Amino acid sequence: MIHEHDCVVLTADLPAEGLLAGDVGTVVHVHEAGAAYEIEVATMTGQTVAVTTVPASQVRPLSPRDISHVRDLAAE
Repeated sequence: MIHEHDCVVLTADLPAEGLLAGDVGTVVHVHEAGAAYEIEVATMTGQTVAVTTVPASQVRPLSPRDISHVRDLAAE
């Protein structure tokens, strides 16, 4: 189960938000017992990129085998 303040990984691209599968966010609200999550995605320096609600099928918890990877946020 994913809880508020957990870090999660997107499993699908969210083009409207400029987010890609693999981007990491923090859960700020759990909807309907985990049916959906409101997540905040930020740059490595803490600047918020997006706050969006996604269904549970579009995120997963962090795994002990995950590693960080940095990409440049494309200017829109």
